[in-house]
Amino acid sequence: MFDVAIIGGGPGGYVAAERAGAAGLSVVLFERKSLGGVCLNEGCIPTKTLLYGAKVYNYAVNGDHYGVYAQNPSFNYGEFVKRKDKVVKKLVGGIKAAMKGYKVQVVSESATIKGRSAEGIEIVAGSESYLCRNLLVCTGSEAAVPPFPGLKEAGEVIVTNREILALQEQPKELVVIGGGVIGMEFAAFYSTLGTKVTVVEMLPKILGPMDDEISSMLQGIYAKRGVNFCLKCKVTGIEGNTVVYEDPEGKQCRVSGDKILVSVGRRANFAGLGLENIGVEMATNPAGRPVGIKVDEHMRTNIPNVYAAGDVTGFSMLAHTASREGEVAINNILGKADRMRYNAIPGVVYTNPEVAGVGLTESEAKAKGIDFKVVKLPMAYSGRFVAENEGGEGICKLIVGAKYHEVLGAHMLGNPCSEIIQSMCIAIEQEMTLEQIKEVVFPHPTVGEIIKETAFALK
Repeated sequence: MFDVAIIGGGPGGYVAAERAGAAGLSVVLFERKSLGGVCLNEGCIPTKTLLYGAKVYNYAVNGDHYGVYAQNPSFNYGEFVKRKDKVVKKLVGGIKAAMKGYKVQVVSESATIKGRSAEGIEIVAGSESYLCRNLLVCTGSEAAVPPFPGLKEAGEVIVTNREILALQEQPKELVVIGGGVIGMEFAAFYSTLGTKVTVVEMLPKILGPMDDEISSMLQGIYAKRGVNFCLKCKVTGIEGNTVVYEDPEGKQCRVSGDKILVSVGRRANFAGLGLENIGVEMATNPAGRPVGIKVDEHMRTNIPNVYAAGDVTGFSMLAHTASREGEVAINNILGKADRMRYNAIPGVVYTNPEVAGVGLTESEAKAKGIDFKVVKLPMAYSGRFVAENEGGEGICKLIVGAKYHEVLGAHMLGNPCSEIIQSMCIAIEQEMTLEQIKEVVFPHPTVGEIIKETAFALK
């Protein structure tokens, strides 16, 4: 009998296993593929490794901006891939070591929930059966692939985030269906290396729910670098290596590529788990179709002692959200008062320049009827930014309450905003006002000082 059984070894599952093991609970973790889940093996880490390689190459090409001259800088795509694989292998090994250190039993098999009785919850994996007092489901998500006409017939031309990371050769031309975070990061990587990239997006903007102004700025930057954006365009079919779509006027258009990346979102993995065997309730979309496991703010399902965390809930599909949700679940299993809050979940796009945001955008604040103010400054108000980003564009935008100037949202464009957005997460969590931020001593010179400068810019 285990205190906790966890199905899924991604950011939600392995972090939960660490926390449970550290608290002295007996834990069994089921992961049919590799520890680390999609994030470590097919998403966050490998893409950022590739993007950093492209950034280093870009620095070499543009070294003359900083007084550094390199003769005919070049790159080796195969070496990018090898380094990506090395980084992933090292980090997977680190998680394995952590599981061993916390005495977590790892089972490398698919797990199915068999049933629930007074004895506990029964899980079958391989030829073995396991009993547990508490169950945490963290089975993540997979790329959503719409049934475009001709998609199946296109064969290996079609790739998702998984297949494109396994490519051994750089495509000369790439069509990206979907201008969200995943689509833009691959567009940034390949366009930096010289691939001709076209982004086809159904919405009138890239980066979906992220700040409109910043999304537009990033689009402008990459358009200048040669990326072609087809916005408000609906894909109607795939013909071999060609994407057929309707432009905003209804005209049929075509664009071809060596590879076609489908990155239109993700869907929760819950099929085949046996959730119906214990009566777990599902969250549904307006059409009544299940989209994830329904949970409360404590990550509890409708079944006692059964929890879910991460993408499988179909809510906030981010690795760091999953990790925190896993912690909340374990804390509640341990009897600690803890709940999940989503008002300060950061989002980052690792393009060059980076985009980062947390809290409400202008559009969201307007939709909620909130009385707010916007205060913003160019990143050039930071001396460190100017020193390290020759000719670089950037902006820091804060959304604050109109009366008390409490921070409701923060949105940035410019390197390295991914490393400073967490200060705004803390500000939102602690309901800090701009007056309080003004009193904080920021180290100088840092790009992070832009936050304090922006606070003082409120009229």
